[in-house]
Amino acid sequence: MRHLYSCPLRWSDMDAFGHVNNAVFIRYLEEARIDFMWRLAPGEGSTSFSGGSVVARHEIDYVRPLVHRHAPVTVESWVTKIGAASMTIAYEIKDEDTVYVRASTVVVPYDFGAERPRRITAEEKSFLKEYMDDADGANGSDGAQQQEGAVAA
Repeated sequence: MRHLYSCPLRWSDMDAFGHVNNAVFIRYLEEARIDFMWRLAPGEGSTSFSGGSVVARHEIDYVRPLVHRHAPVTVESWVTKIGAASMTIAYEIKDEDTVYVRASTVVVPYDFGAERPRRITAEEKSFLKEYMDDADGANGSDGAQQQEGAVAA
């Protein structure tokens, strides 16, 4: 299953060349990742996905320029790897017919009280597996289940 997040474009996202600045795409990924992680949180009584996480790595391929417009762009997210103390989330920032960015982020659950990474719990792994997809993203969401995310204001 993949998570879909509808991300609005802001006038301030544009650079002097009239398209969305490359650094802004990191913020789009962050917004989608936070929405995704909140949806994974199991609710009251569980400590899964609480306490925080840190980004260990971003990898981004800029495929096409994205020019400012009033319509939001879709950020599609899915899990490609679950390790003992990290996970890799893949993304495509796209419209129905056009992919602008392909990216991945290595996220590490972090215990801020102890000031160190922590292991992924069995409960967290179970939730993450629902979004596991071995596809490299090149074919988009063909045949994949999707979960719609909220539009950020």
